[in-house]
Amino acid sequence: MNETTRVEWREWGQDAFDEASAEDVPVLLSLTATWCDHCHEMDAETYAEPRIAANVNDSFVPVRVDVDRHPRVRDRYNMGGFPSTVFLAPNGEVLTGAGYLGPDGMRQVLDSVRTMWQTKGDGAARVPRPLREDNPPAGELTAEIEQGMIGHLTDTYDETAGGWGESPKFPLPDALEFALKRDRQMALPSYDAVGANLLDEYDGGFYRFATERDWSGLQREKLLDSNGALVRAFANAYLLTGKDEYREPAERTVEYLTTTLWNDEAEAFANSQAPGEDDAHGLDATDRATADEPPVDGGVFAGPNALAIEGLLTYYAYTDDERARQYAERALETLRGDLLDDGVVAHGLAADGDAAPLLANQARALAALTTAASTLETDVLADATAVADATIDRLHDEDSFLDGPAAGVGLCDRPLRPLDSNVAFADGLLELAVLTGEDRYREFARETLEAFAGASDRFGVQIARYATVVSRLLEGPLVIRVAADPGSDLHRAALRMADHEKVVVPDAALETGTAQVERGDRVSASAETPNELSERVRTVLD
Repeated sequence: MNETTRVEWREWGQDAFDEASAEDVPVLLSLTATWCDHCHEMDAETYAEPRIAANVNDSFVPVRVDVDRHPRVRDRYNMGGFPSTVFLAPNGEVLTGAGYLGPDGMRQVLDSVRTMWQTKGDGAARVPRPLREDNPPAGELTAEIEQGMIGHLTDTYDETAGGWGESPKFPLPDALEFALKRDRQMALPSYDAVGANLLDEYDGGFYRFATERDWSGLQREKLLDSNGALVRAFANAYLLTGKDEYREPAERTVEYLTTTLWNDEAEAFANSQAPGEDDAHGLDATDRATADEPPVDGGVFAGPNALAIEGLLTYYAYTDDERARQYAERALETLRGDLLDDGVVAHGLAADGDAAPLLANQARALAALTTAASTLETDVLADATAVADATIDRLHDEDSFLDGPAAGVGLCDRPLRPLDSNVAFADGLLELAVLTGEDRYREFARETLEAFAGASDRFGVQIARYATVVSRLLEGPLVIRVAADPGSDLHRAALRMADHEKVVVPDAALETGTAQVERGDRVSASAETPNELSERVRTVLD
Protein backbone atom coordinates (compact mmCIF):
# COMPACT_ATOMS: atom_id res chain seq x y z
CA MET A 1 0.00 0.00 0.00
CA ASN A 2 1.28 3.48 -0.86
CA GLU A 3 2.39 5.37 2.26
CA THR A 4 0.46 8.52 1.37
CA THR A 5 -2.82 6.93 0.29
CA ARG A 6 -5.01 4.02 1.26
CA VAL A 7 -5.06 2.65 -2.26
CA GLU A 8 -3.26 -0.62 -2.95
CA TRP A 9 -1.32 0.56 -5.99
CA ARG A 10 0.15 -1.95 -8.43
CA GLU A 11 3.09 -1.28 -10.68
CA TRP A 12 2.63 -0.82 -14.42
CA GLY A 13 3.07 -4.20 -16.06
CA GLN A 14 1.38 -7.25 -17.51
CA ASP A 15 0.54 -8.63 -14.05
CA ALA A 16 -1.85 -5.77 -13.36
CA PHE A 17 -3.72 -6.26 -16.64
CA ASP A 18 -3.84 -10.02 -16.11
CA GLU A 19 -5.35 -9.44 -12.68
CA ALA A 20 -7.99 -7.10 -14.15
CA SER A 21 -8.85 -9.66 -16.81
CA ALA A 22 -9.11 -12.51 -14.31
CA GLU A 23 -11.34 -10.48 -11.98
CA ASP A 24 -13.27 -8.85 -14.85
CA VAL A 25 -12.79 -5.32 -13.53
CA PRO A 26 -11.35 -2.15 -15.05
CA VAL A 27 -7.90 -0.74 -14.38
CA LEU A 28 -7.66 2.65 -12.68
CA LEU A 29 -4.47 4.24 -14.05
CA SER A 30 -3.08 7.19 -12.08
CA LEU A 31 -0.46 9.21 -13.97
CA THR A 32 1.59 11.35 -11.59
CA ALA A 33 4.93 13.12 -11.27
CA THR A 34 7.11 13.83 -8.27
CA TRP A 35 7.07 17.57 -9.12
CA CYS A 36 3.29 17.72 -9.54
CA ASP A 37 1.66 19.59 -6.63
CA HIS A 38 -1.87 18.66 -7.68
CA CYS A 39 -0.86 14.99 -7.74
CA HIS A 40 0.19 15.13 -4.09
CA GLU A 41 -2.97 17.06 -3.29
CA MET A 42 -5.12 14.38 -4.90
CA ASP A 43 -3.31 11.72 -2.87
CA ALA A 44 -3.98 13.62 0.35
CA GLU A 45 -7.57 14.64 -0.32
CA THR A 46 -9.01 11.92 -2.56
CA TYR A 47 -7.11 8.66 -2.43
CA ALA A 48 -6.60 8.97 1.33
CA GLU A 49 -10.38 9.07 1.92
CA PRO A 50 -11.19 5.60 3.38
CA ARG A 51 -14.42 4.92 1.47
CA ILE A 52 -12.97 6.01 -1.86
CA ALA A 53 -9.87 3.90 -1.31
CA ALA A 54 -11.99 0.89 -0.40
CA ASN A 55 -14.14 1.40 -3.50
CA VAL A 56 -11.04 1.57 -5.70
CA ASN A 57 -9.44 -1.46 -4.08
CA ASP A 58 -12.60 -3.58 -4.32
CA SER A 59 -13.84 -2.71 -7.83
CA PHE A 60 -10.72 -1.83 -9.81
CA VAL A 61 -7.08 -2.74 -10.26
CA PRO A 62 -5.29 0.51 -9.36
CA VAL A 63 -1.99 1.22 -11.13
CA ARG A 64 0.30 4.15 -10.34
CA VAL A 65 2.74 5.40 -13.02
CA ASP A 66 5.41 8.08 -12.68
CA VAL A 67 5.27 9.84 -16.04
CA ASP A 68 8.95 10.79 -16.05
CA ARG A 69 9.96 7.17 -15.63
CA HIS A 70 7.45 5.76 -18.13
CA PRO A 71 7.11 8.33 -20.94
CA ARG A 72 5.48 5.91 -23.41
CA VAL A 73 2.64 5.31 -20.94
CA ARG A 74 2.36 9.07 -20.41
CA ASP A 75 2.15 9.78 -24.13
CA ARG A 76 -0.62 7.24 -24.70
CA TYR A 77 -2.83 7.93 -21.70
CA ASN A 78 -2.27 11.59 -20.78
CA MET A 79 -5.61 13.36 -20.29
CA GLY A 80 -4.14 16.81 -20.83
CA GLY A 81 -2.08 17.26 -17.68
CA PHE A 82 -1.18 15.70 -14.38
CA PRO A 83 -2.55 14.07 -12.47
CA SER A 84 -4.38 12.09 -15.14
CA THR A 85 -6.99 9.64 -13.90
CA VAL A 86 -7.68 7.07 -16.60
CA PHE A 87 -9.98 4.03 -16.53
CA LEU A 88 -8.96 1.17 -18.80
CA ALA A 89 -10.39 -2.10 -19.97
CA PRO A 90 -8.16 -5.11 -19.24
CA ASN A 91 -6.92 -4.94 -22.85
CA GLY A 92 -5.51 -1.45 -22.18
CA GLU A 93 -8.10 0.51 -24.17
CA VAL A 94 -9.60 3.64 -22.61
CA LEU A 95 -13.03 3.68 -20.98
CA THR A 96 -12.89 7.29 -19.83
CA GLY A 97 -10.51 9.69 -18.17
CA ALA A 98 -10.13 12.96 -16.33
CA GLY A 99 -7.51 15.10 -14.68
CA TYR A 100 -7.60 16.04 -11.01
CA LEU A 101 -10.62 14.65 -9.15
CA GLY A 102 -11.63 15.74 -5.69
CA PRO A 103 -13.51 13.35 -3.38
CA ASP A 104 -16.98 14.19 -4.71
CA GLY A 105 -15.91 14.05 -8.32
CA MET A 106 -14.10 10.76 -7.79
CA ARG A 107 -17.17 9.15 -6.18
CA GLN A 108 -19.30 10.10 -9.16
CA VAL A 109 -16.76 8.87 -11.70
CA LEU A 110 -16.20 5.55 -9.87
CA ASP A 111 -19.96 4.89 -9.85
CA SER A 112 -20.26 5.89 -13.51
CA VAL A 113 -17.38 3.68 -14.65
CA ARG A 114 -18.62 0.74 -12.62
CA THR A 115 -22.06 1.03 -14.24
CA MET A 116 -20.51 1.44 -17.68
CA TRP A 117 -18.43 -1.68 -17.20
CA GLN A 118 -21.31 -3.75 -15.90
CA THR A 119 -23.58 -2.80 -18.81
CA LYS A 120 -21.18 -2.54 -21.76
CA GLY A 121 -17.96 -4.19 -20.66
CA ASP A 122 -15.00 -3.68 -22.96
CA GLY A 123 -17.44 -2.59 -25.68
CA ALA A 124 -17.26 0.85 -24.09
CA ALA A 125 -13.49 1.04 -24.50
CA ARG A 126 -11.71 2.86 -27.31
CA VAL A 127 -8.26 3.49 -28.67
CA PRO A 128 -7.26 7.18 -28.44
CA ARG A 129 -7.30 9.00 -31.78
CA PRO A 130 -3.49 9.47 -32.17
CA LEU A 131 -3.11 5.69 -31.98
CA ARG A 132 -5.87 4.75 -34.41
CA GLU A 133 -5.34 7.29 -37.19
CA ASP A 134 -3.45 6.48 -40.35
CA ASN A 135 -0.02 7.94 -40.97
CA PRO A 136 0.08 11.76 -41.01
CA PRO A 137 -0.48 13.32 -44.45
CA ALA A 138 2.75 13.74 -46.36
CA GLY A 139 3.47 16.76 -48.52
CA GLU A 140 6.05 18.92 -50.23
CA LEU A 141 8.50 21.04 -48.29
CA THR A 142 8.24 24.66 -49.41
CA ALA A 143 9.10 28.13 -48.12
CA GLU A 144 5.38 28.56 -47.36
CA ILE A 145 5.84 26.38 -44.26
CA GLU A 146 8.14 28.96 -42.68
CA GLN A 147 5.85 31.82 -43.70
CA GLY A 148 2.84 29.97 -42.34
CA MET A 149 4.50 29.59 -38.94
CA ILE A 150 5.36 33.29 -38.90
CA GLY A 151 1.67 33.89 -39.55
CA HIS A 152 0.67 31.62 -36.65
CA LEU A 153 3.00 33.45 -34.30
CA THR A 154 1.73 36.82 -35.48
CA ASP A 155 -1.91 35.80 -35.04
CA THR A 156 -1.40 34.49 -31.51
CA TYR A 157 1.15 37.02 -30.27
CA ASP A 158 0.12 38.78 -27.07
CA GLU A 159 1.09 42.42 -27.61
CA THR A 160 0.14 43.32 -24.05
CA ALA A 161 1.80 40.61 -21.96
CA GLY A 162 4.26 39.06 -24.41
CA GLY A 163 4.41 35.44 -25.45
CA TRP A 164 1.84 33.59 -27.52
CA GLY A 165 -1.72 32.69 -26.70
CA GLU A 166 -3.84 33.82 -23.79
CA SER A 167 -3.62 31.22 -21.04
CA PRO A 168 -1.91 29.25 -19.76
CA LYS A 169 1.41 30.87 -20.63
CA PHE A 170 4.32 28.49 -21.31
CA PRO A 171 7.83 29.73 -22.17
CA LEU A 172 7.95 27.91 -25.55
CA PRO A 173 11.72 28.00 -26.15
CA ASP A 174 11.44 26.66 -29.71
CA ALA A 175 9.03 29.45 -30.63
CA LEU A 176 11.30 32.03 -28.99
CA GLU A 177 14.27 30.84 -31.07
CA PHE A 178 12.24 30.66 -34.29
CA ALA A 179 10.99 34.22 -33.83
CA LEU A 180 14.41 35.47 -32.72
CA LYS A 181 15.77 35.07 -36.25
CA ARG A 182 12.61 36.08 -38.10
CA ASP A 183 10.73 38.70 -36.08
CA ARG A 184 12.56 40.23 -33.13
CA GLN A 185 9.68 42.62 -32.47
CA MET A 186 7.74 39.58 -31.30
CA ALA A 187 10.66 37.59 -29.97
CA LEU A 188 12.39 40.03 -27.62
CA PRO A 189 9.28 41.17 -25.71
CA SER A 190 8.41 37.49 -25.31
CA TYR A 191 11.90 36.73 -23.98
CA ASP A 192 11.45 39.70 -21.64
CA ALA A 193 8.13 38.33 -20.39
CA VAL A 194 9.55 34.86 -19.75
CA GLY A 195 12.59 36.27 -17.96
CA ALA A 196 10.59 38.71 -15.86
CA ASN A 197 7.83 36.31 -14.84
CA LEU A 198 9.11 32.72 -14.88
CA LEU A 199 12.69 33.15 -13.66
CA ASP A 200 13.15 32.47 -9.95
CA GLU A 201 15.05 35.58 -8.88
CA TYR A 202 16.06 34.01 -5.57
CA ASP A 203 17.45 30.59 -6.55
CA GLY A 204 17.63 30.85 -10.33
CA GLY A 205 16.00 28.48 -12.76
CA PHE A 206 12.70 28.85 -14.58
CA TYR A 207 9.29 27.84 -13.29
CA ARG A 208 7.24 25.60 -15.54
CA PHE A 209 4.43 27.96 -16.60
CA ALA A 210 1.85 30.54 -15.52
CA THR A 211 -1.87 29.84 -15.51
CA GLU A 212 -3.03 33.36 -16.44
CA ARG A 213 -2.58 35.58 -19.47
CA ASP A 214 -0.67 38.21 -17.46
CA TRP A 215 1.83 35.55 -16.32
CA SER A 216 0.32 35.31 -12.85
CA GLY A 217 -0.68 32.02 -11.23
CA LEU A 218 2.86 30.64 -11.35
CA GLN A 219 3.26 26.88 -11.31
CA ARG A 220 6.57 26.79 -9.50
CA GLU A 221 7.86 23.33 -10.28
CA LYS A 222 11.20 23.40 -12.10
CA LEU A 223 11.98 20.73 -14.66
CA LEU A 224 15.43 19.93 -15.99
CA ASP A 225 14.35 19.61 -19.61
CA SER A 226 12.59 22.98 -19.85
CA ASN A 227 15.43 24.70 -17.98
CA GLY A 228 18.05 23.19 -20.29
CA ALA A 229 16.09 24.37 -23.34
CA LEU A 230 15.71 27.87 -21.87
CA VAL A 231 19.43 28.18 -21.15
CA ARG A 232 19.98 27.51 -24.86
CA ALA A 233 17.23 29.94 -25.89
CA PHE A 234 18.46 32.82 -23.70
CA ALA A 235 22.07 32.18 -24.71
CA ASN A 236 21.01 32.49 -28.34
CA ALA A 237 19.21 35.75 -27.58
CA TYR A 238 22.42 37.03 -25.99
CA LEU A 239 24.39 35.98 -29.09
CA LEU A 240 22.12 37.95 -31.42
CA THR A 241 21.67 41.04 -29.22
CA GLY A 242 24.81 41.21 -27.09
CA LYS A 243 22.64 42.35 -24.19
CA ASP A 244 23.25 41.16 -20.64
CA GLU A 245 19.51 41.13 -19.97
CA TYR A 246 19.45 37.87 -21.92
CA ARG A 247 22.76 36.49 -20.71
CA GLU A 248 21.89 36.89 -17.03
CA PRO A 249 18.80 34.60 -16.98
CA ALA A 250 20.90 31.93 -18.69
CA GLU A 251 23.71 32.46 -16.20
CA ARG A 252 21.35 32.22 -13.22
CA THR A 253 19.87 29.04 -14.62
CA VAL A 254 23.28 27.49 -15.22
CA GLU A 255 24.03 28.20 -11.56
CA TYR A 256 20.74 26.58 -10.51
CA LEU A 257 21.32 23.49 -12.63
CA THR A 258 24.87 23.00 -11.39
CA THR A 259 23.95 23.38 -7.72
CA THR A 260 20.36 22.47 -6.82
CA LEU A 261 19.83 19.99 -9.65
CA TRP A 262 23.31 18.49 -9.73
CA ASN A 263 23.44 14.85 -8.59
CA ASP A 264 27.00 14.35 -7.30
CA GLU A 265 26.70 10.60 -6.99
CA ALA A 266 25.50 10.12 -10.55
CA GLU A 267 27.71 12.87 -12.02
CA ALA A 268 24.69 14.19 -13.91
CA PHE A 269 21.64 16.40 -13.47
CA ALA A 270 18.63 15.48 -11.34
CA ASN A 271 15.23 15.52 -12.98
CA SER A 272 13.15 18.17 -11.24
CA GLN A 273 12.33 20.20 -8.16
CA ALA A 274 8.83 20.38 -6.71
CA PRO A 275 7.29 23.62 -5.38
CA GLY A 276 7.62 22.30 -1.83
CA GLU A 277 5.26 22.43 1.13
CA ASP A 278 3.25 25.64 1.31
CA ASP A 279 4.76 26.60 -2.06
CA ALA A 280 8.15 27.52 -0.61
CA HIS A 281 9.24 29.04 -3.94
CA GLY A 282 6.49 31.63 -3.54
CA LEU A 283 7.80 33.03 -0.25
CA ASP A 284 9.65 36.33 -0.08
CA ALA A 285 13.43 36.33 0.21
CA THR A 286 13.47 36.61 4.02
CA ASP A 287 11.11 33.68 4.55
CA ARG A 288 12.80 31.56 1.86
CA ALA A 289 16.11 31.85 3.64
CA THR A 290 14.66 29.92 6.60
CA ALA A 291 12.24 27.64 4.76
CA ASP A 292 12.98 24.00 3.97
CA GLU A 293 14.44 23.46 0.54
CA PRO A 294 11.73 22.12 -1.82
CA PRO A 295 12.36 18.44 -2.62
CA VAL A 296 14.40 17.39 -5.64
CA ASP A 297 13.71 14.25 -7.66
CA GLY A 298 17.23 12.89 -7.99
CA GLY A 299 16.36 10.58 -10.89
CA VAL A 300 18.79 10.87 -13.80
CA PHE A 301 17.17 10.61 -17.23
CA ALA A 302 18.97 10.71 -20.54
CA GLY A 303 16.73 13.07 -22.50
CA PRO A 304 16.58 15.94 -19.98
CA ASN A 305 20.32 15.58 -19.28
CA ALA A 306 21.03 15.82 -22.99
CA LEU A 307 18.99 19.03 -23.20
CA ALA A 308 20.93 20.45 -20.26
CA ILE A 309 24.24 19.51 -21.90
CA GLU A 310 23.19 21.21 -25.13
CA GLY A 311 22.08 24.33 -23.25
CA LEU A 312 25.25 24.61 -21.17
CA LEU A 313 27.52 24.07 -24.16
CA THR A 314 25.63 26.71 -26.15
CA TYR A 315 26.09 29.17 -23.28
CA TYR A 316 29.77 28.23 -22.99
CA ALA A 317 30.30 28.74 -26.73
CA TYR A 318 29.25 32.39 -26.45
CA THR A 319 30.72 33.27 -23.04
CA ASP A 320 33.70 30.98 -22.30
CA ASP A 321 31.98 30.22 -18.98
CA GLU A 322 34.09 27.48 -17.43
CA ARG A 323 31.43 26.34 -14.98
CA ALA A 324 29.02 25.62 -17.82
CA ARG A 325 31.69 23.74 -19.76
CA GLN A 326 32.89 21.63 -16.83
CA TYR A 327 29.43 20.48 -15.77
CA ALA A 328 28.41 19.83 -19.36
CA GLU A 329 31.50 17.67 -19.82
CA ARG A 330 30.79 15.72 -16.62
CA ALA A 331 27.18 15.05 -17.61
CA LEU A 332 28.28 14.19 -21.15
CA GLU A 333 30.69 11.61 -19.76
CA THR A 334 27.84 10.01 -17.81
CA LEU A 335 25.60 10.07 -20.87
CA ARG A 336 28.23 8.43 -23.05
CA GLY A 337 29.60 6.03 -20.45
CA ASP A 338 26.53 4.93 -18.50
CA LEU A 339 23.50 5.60 -20.68
CA LEU A 340 24.73 4.90 -24.19
CA ASP A 341 25.36 1.39 -25.51
CA ASP A 342 25.97 0.71 -29.18
CA GLY A 343 23.95 3.75 -30.22
CA VAL A 344 20.97 3.00 -27.98
CA VAL A 345 20.27 5.54 -25.25
CA ALA A 346 18.87 4.10 -22.03
CA HIS A 347 16.00 6.08 -20.58
CA GLY A 348 17.66 6.56 -17.21
CA LEU A 349 20.07 5.24 -14.64
CA ALA A 350 17.30 3.78 -12.47
CA ALA A 351 16.43 0.12 -13.04
CA ASP A 352 12.70 0.87 -13.26
CA GLY A 353 13.06 3.04 -16.36
CA ASP A 354 12.03 1.87 -19.82
CA ALA A 355 14.76 -0.30 -21.35
CA ALA A 356 13.69 0.15 -24.99
CA PRO A 357 15.20 2.91 -27.16
CA LEU A 358 12.89 5.92 -27.20
CA LEU A 359 12.90 8.43 -30.04
CA ALA A 360 12.86 11.44 -27.69
CA ASN A 361 15.99 10.22 -25.90
CA GLN A 362 17.75 9.37 -29.15
CA ALA A 363 16.95 12.79 -30.63
CA ARG A 364 18.07 14.73 -27.58
CA ALA A 365 21.25 12.71 -27.19
CA LEU A 366 22.06 13.28 -30.86
CA ALA A 367 21.65 17.05 -30.36
CA ALA A 368 23.90 17.02 -27.30
CA LEU A 369 26.57 15.05 -29.16
CA THR A 370 26.54 17.22 -32.28
CA THR A 371 26.72 20.35 -30.10
CA ALA A 372 29.68 18.82 -28.26
CA ALA A 373 31.33 18.03 -31.59
CA SER A 374 30.99 21.67 -32.65
CA THR A 375 32.17 23.19 -29.38
CA LEU A 376 34.40 20.71 -27.51
CA GLU A 377 35.77 17.71 -29.35
CA THR A 378 35.12 16.04 -32.68
CA ASP A 379 35.76 12.56 -31.22
CA VAL A 380 32.14 12.44 -30.02
CA LEU A 381 31.00 12.19 -33.65
CA ALA A 382 31.49 8.43 -33.47
CA ASP A 383 28.83 8.26 -30.75
CA ALA A 384 26.60 10.69 -32.61
CA THR A 385 26.77 8.52 -35.71
CA ALA A 386 26.04 5.41 -33.66
CA VAL A 387 22.95 7.06 -32.14
CA ALA A 388 21.68 8.12 -35.56
CA ASP A 389 22.28 4.70 -37.11
CA ALA A 390 20.67 2.81 -34.22
CA THR A 391 17.60 5.04 -34.37
CA ILE A 392 17.26 4.59 -38.11
CA ASP A 393 17.73 0.84 -37.76
CA ARG A 394 15.31 0.30 -34.87
CA LEU A 395 12.69 3.06 -34.99
CA HIS A 396 12.39 4.09 -38.64
CA ASP A 397 9.02 3.03 -40.07
CA GLU A 398 7.99 3.97 -43.59
CA ASP A 399 9.10 7.63 -43.89
CA SER A 400 9.17 8.71 -40.24
CA PHE A 401 10.05 7.39 -36.80
CA LEU A 402 8.09 5.63 -34.07
CA ASP A 403 8.40 6.76 -30.46
CA GLY A 404 9.74 3.32 -29.51
CA PRO A 405 9.39 -0.34 -30.46
CA ALA A 406 5.75 -1.23 -31.08
CA ALA A 407 5.64 -3.62 -28.14
CA GLY A 408 4.70 -3.52 -24.49
CA VAL A 409 1.82 -3.54 -22.06
CA GLY A 410 -1.49 -1.81 -22.73
CA LEU A 411 -1.46 0.48 -25.73
CA CYS A 412 2.34 0.58 -25.86
CA ASP A 413 2.13 -2.00 -28.64
CA ARG A 414 0.37 0.59 -30.79
CA PRO A 415 2.64 2.64 -33.06
CA LEU A 416 2.92 6.34 -32.24
CA ARG A 417 4.75 8.91 -34.39
CA PRO A 418 5.34 11.93 -32.14
CA LEU A 419 5.77 15.05 -34.23
CA ASP A 420 8.00 16.90 -31.79
CA SER A 421 10.49 14.04 -31.46
CA ASN A 422 10.51 13.40 -35.21
CA VAL A 423 11.30 17.07 -35.80
CA ALA A 424 14.03 17.10 -33.15
CA PHE A 425 15.63 13.99 -34.64
CA ALA A 426 15.46 15.41 -38.17
CA ASP A 427 17.22 18.53 -36.89
CA GLY A 428 19.95 16.39 -35.36
CA LEU A 429 20.35 14.49 -38.62
CA LEU A 430 20.84 17.73 -40.54
CA GLU A 431 23.61 18.79 -38.15
CA LEU A 432 25.19 15.36 -38.37
CA ALA A 433 25.14 15.47 -42.17
CA VAL A 434 27.13 18.70 -42.11
CA LEU A 435 29.58 17.53 -39.45
CA THR A 436 30.27 14.17 -41.11
CA GLY A 437 29.68 14.92 -44.80
CA GLU A 438 27.25 11.99 -44.96
CA ASP A 439 24.36 13.14 -47.17
CA ARG A 440 22.25 10.13 -46.31
CA TYR A 441 21.44 11.70 -42.94
CA ARG A 442 20.10 14.79 -44.72
CA GLU A 443 17.89 12.56 -46.87
CA PHE A 444 16.43 10.83 -43.83
CA ALA A 445 15.75 14.27 -42.37
CA ARG A 446 14.02 15.35 -45.57
CA GLU A 447 11.83 12.24 -45.69
CA THR A 448 10.86 12.70 -42.06
CA LEU A 449 9.84 16.32 -42.53
CA GLU A 450 7.95 15.49 -45.74
CA ALA A 451 6.02 12.78 -43.89
CA PHE A 452 4.25 15.49 -41.83
CA ALA A 453 4.18 18.33 -44.34
CA GLY A 454 0.60 17.76 -45.46
CA ALA A 455 -0.62 18.92 -42.06
CA SER A 456 1.93 21.70 -41.52
CA ASP A 457 -0.63 24.47 -41.94
CA ARG A 458 -2.30 23.21 -38.77
CA PHE A 459 0.84 23.15 -36.62
CA GLY A 460 0.63 25.58 -33.72
CA VAL A 461 3.38 27.70 -32.23
CA GLN A 462 4.36 24.80 -29.95
CA ILE A 463 5.74 23.12 -33.09
CA ALA A 464 7.65 26.15 -34.38
CA ARG A 465 10.75 24.01 -34.60
CA TYR A 466 9.23 22.17 -37.56
CA ALA A 467 9.36 25.37 -39.60
CA THR A 468 12.90 26.07 -38.35
CA VAL A 469 14.17 22.70 -39.53
CA VAL A 470 12.36 22.91 -42.87
CA SER A 471 13.97 26.30 -43.44
CA ARG A 472 17.42 24.93 -42.57
CA LEU A 473 16.91 22.04 -44.97
CA LEU A 474 15.64 24.10 -47.91
CA GLU A 475 18.07 27.00 -47.64
CA GLY A 476 20.94 25.09 -46.14
CA PRO A 477 22.27 26.17 -42.75
CA LEU A 478 25.11 28.64 -42.47
CA VAL A 479 28.18 26.40 -42.18
CA ILE A 480 31.53 27.61 -40.86
CA ARG A 481 34.40 25.18 -41.34
CA VAL A 482 37.47 25.84 -39.23
CA ALA A 483 40.81 24.11 -39.77
CA ALA A 484 41.79 24.59 -36.14
CA ASP A 485 41.29 22.81 -32.85
CA PRO A 486 38.20 23.52 -30.71
CA GLY A 487 39.01 26.42 -28.40
CA SER A 488 41.30 28.27 -30.78
CA ASP A 489 40.65 31.96 -31.41
CA LEU A 490 39.33 31.26 -34.91
CA HIS A 491 37.06 28.48 -33.66
CA ARG A 492 35.70 30.64 -30.83
CA ALA A 493 35.03 33.44 -33.30
CA ALA A 494 33.13 31.01 -35.53
CA LEU A 495 30.92 29.96 -32.66
CA ARG A 496 30.06 33.60 -31.99
CA MET A 497 28.98 34.55 -35.47
CA ALA A 498 25.45 35.90 -35.00
CA ASP A 499 23.30 33.12 -36.43
CA HIS A 500 22.18 30.63 -33.81
CA GLU A 501 21.05 28.16 -36.51
CA LYS A 502 24.56 27.83 -37.97
CA VAL A 503 26.76 24.74 -37.82
CA VAL A 504 30.43 25.10 -36.87
CA VAL A 505 32.76 22.32 -38.07
CA PRO A 506 36.13 22.28 -36.26
CA ASP A 507 39.14 20.30 -37.50
CA ALA A 508 37.90 20.80 -41.05
CA ALA A 509 39.87 19.59 -44.07
CA LEU A 510 41.18 23.03 -45.04
CA GLU A 511 44.56 24.70 -44.89
CA THR A 512 45.60 24.74 -41.24
CA GLY A 513 44.65 27.94 -39.45
CA THR A 514 41.98 29.00 -41.94
CA ALA A 515 38.19 29.02 -42.02
CA GLN A 516 35.58 28.92 -44.76
CA VAL A 517 31.91 29.88 -44.83
CA GLU A 518 29.16 28.11 -46.79
CA ARG A 519 25.47 28.66 -47.36
CA GLY A 520 23.87 26.39 -49.94
CA ASP A 521 25.96 26.73 -53.12
CA ARG A 522 27.77 29.84 -51.89
CA VAL A 523 31.30 29.29 -50.59
CA SER A 524 33.53 32.06 -49.26
CA ALA A 525 37.23 32.66 -49.70
CA SER A 526 39.44 31.55 -46.83
CA ALA A 527 39.72 33.58 -43.62
CA GLU A 528 42.69 33.54 -41.29
CA THR A 529 41.54 35.92 -38.55
CA PRO A 530 38.29 36.49 -36.65
CA ASN A 531 37.81 39.83 -38.44
CA GLU A 532 38.25 38.22 -41.84
CA LEU A 533 35.84 35.48 -40.83
CA SER A 534 33.20 38.04 -39.88
CA GLU A 535 33.58 39.65 -43.30
CA ARG A 536 33.24 36.28 -45.05
CA VAL A 537 30.02 35.55 -43.15
CA ARG A 538 28.54 38.89 -44.20
CA THR A 539 29.52 38.24 -47.80
CA VAL A 540 27.85 34.83 -47.89
CA LEU A 541 24.66 36.04 -46.19
CA ASP A 542 24.28 39.20 -48.32
